[in-house]
Amino acid sequence: MAAPPGPEVQAMFAEIAPRYDFLNRFLSFGIDRRWRKRLMRELALAPGNDVLDLCCGTGDLALAFQKAGCRTVGADFTAAMLHGAQGKEHADQVRWVQADAQALPFADNQFDAVTIAFGIRNVESPPLAMRECLRVLRPGGQLAILEFFRIPNPLWRGLFRFYFRYILPLLAKVVRAGRTGAYTYLPESVDDFATPTEFRRWLEESGFDVAMEAGLSGGVARLFLAKAPGA
Repeated sequence: MAAPPGPEVQAMFAEIAPRYDFLNRFLSFGIDRRWRKRLMRELALAPGNDVLDLCCGTGDLALAFQKAGCRTVGADFTAAMLHGAQGKEHADQVRWVQADAQALPFADNQFDAVTIAFGIRNVESPPLAMRECLRVLRPGGQLAILEFFRIPNPLWRGLFRFYFRYILPLLAKVVRAGRTGAYTYLPESVDDFATPTEFRRWLEESGFDVAMEAGLSGGVARLFLAKAPGA
């Protein structure tokens, strides 16, 4: 079983924060960048829109929205991740907030879009976080979530399970940040997480209308786009 999200997971991600970007690029072969670009294309936000990038890590997606002209807030529950984000170019143009996704420190109806890239799985109660996202979205606002799920194709799933369980943890140990257990936690947390069908139900029960669900790179990741009720 994967370790439950909480102080232990927060400490683990704080430990890997200084090398978080390097490990993600190295271990995903750079594909994570393509997935984030797809998320931004599907949202199709306009300059001046208000965006909350939740579970923002070291801020790559938040900074991409800022570069596109959006008014952007990056929020994460790990202070060390936010510290890494604040050291990047143009980071002073993003508002960075340490926050729990289950109790957001923002007013109702504040954002045009909320995004979560590979973070909802680390939240203790994803449905509670989804309800918080709905609360802070304006009527008709969009929620975009990128996440890992079990891959539906048995052959593809077997290959990636082998990679995640055996190759990835070994590669991660090349640097000190990879020796924390985070990249053992990753495949275990994917196995223990909801199915895409269950995840869609969580979104709908939280009050969202699911507008799109797409498997990326053969189903290695999935993108959900949901809308808040209203005009």
